[in-house]
Amino acid sequence: MKKENQAQIGTKAVWAGEKDYLVHGATQVPVIPSVAFGYDDMDEWYDVAIGKKKGHIYGRNTNPTVQAFEDKVKALEGAEAGTSFSTGMAAISNTLYTFLFPGDKVVTIKDTYGGTNKLFTEFLPKLQIEVVFCETGNHQQIEEELQKGCNMLYLETPTNPTVKITDIKRSAEAAKAVGALVVVDNTFATPINQTPLELGADLVIHSATKFLGGHADALGGVVVGNDSSLVESIYHYREINGATMDPWAAYLLLRGMKTLDLRVKRQAENAGRLAEFLETSDLVESVYYPGLPTHPNHEIACEQMRGFGGMLSFAVKGGVETVRELLPKLEYANRAANLGAVETTVGPARTTSHVECTPEERAAMGIPEGLIRVSCGIEDGEDIVADFKQAIEAVSLLLKIEG
Repeated sequence: MKKENQAQIGTKAVWAGEKDYLVHGATQVPVIPSVAFGYDDMDEWYDVAIGKKKGHIYGRNTNPTVQAFEDKVKALEGAEAGTSFSTGMAAISNTLYTFLFPGDKVVTIKDTYGGTNKLFTEFLPKLQIEVVFCETGNHQQIEEELQKGCNMLYLETPTNPTVKITDIKRSAEAAKAVGALVVVDNTFATPINQTPLELGADLVIHSATKFLGGHADALGGVVVGNDSSLVESIYHYREINGATMDPWAAYLLLRGMKTLDLRVKRQAENAGRLAEFLETSDLVESVYYPGLPTHPNHEIACEQMRGFGGMLSFAVKGGVETVRELLPKLEYANRAANLGAVETTVGPARTTSHVECTPEERAAMGIPEGLIRVSCGIEDGEDIVADFKQAIEAVSLLLKIEG
């Protein structure tokens, strides 16, 4: 039998990180909701409290169920250290606030999740932290900005919601040349499709709420890396500021991750089929999916990804009015602000990924008001395509009649 670290990623998704937390012969990691952990030996208690000895003292700091979740993500990403959070945005914001100080500079891309974008445009500038936005995919511009000096390069690839791709290896090399920390949001790709640490990233972030959990029933975030001192710094910020993952959420996320490999591969297969169909529709202006040869970053995606993921988006003719007519006609899709679940989920960027932004801000990021984000589920791919086909045909007929 292969050792855990030699196993394939699908096997790791099922087994990794759990053995040390199984008790009483149980085959599943238990939920341990205890807020405090007691000690009779005062010296042992002290050693655990100062980190000299492994153990737990208080739930805001660490918890066995939560630690099992962190260990599994570490194994999947090939990381040495990791720490978790109550939400994905907590993971992102805590990481930024841990390492950035007044006078520092961040280089990032225009196409980031709306909440992340708000950190860059609203919150960091209040701390006198400079943020430079580069066109996503314009690697020359990214490199030119990095050469001017910076403290952090922050990437999201594929991006939310237009699934644009940035060359992680190339960008990381340029960042390392100026001593910048490289942070990559890997939520859309998942470790099944992409492992940024192997491409030069220092830290990898996930909104575990999405694909890692996969069932839309638990919030969480996680950061992993190979430099334990970096992760320990983030953990220290989090333990004091309090954005701690709940053990019940950790249990649900652990359970969901056991099927991560199966889910993500099926979702990617479905997304590819749907993207190909949408390209043939007269109602669709453009389709965004890195698996399509027509995607501007397709070649980079082929080089750094093992699969193209379950996320795609498309813009429809007629803008918001067409979106209003189209989405309610889908039978097998939740109209909701979420992604990565076993059910297909759809929604416009104006009410999902970039609801925090104004129409002008979305336009500046290249997000049309008529853009629909699709998170493909694990339904039969033929049914997903047929569902979108009937909805599009109904709307096309309606628009023709009204016209």
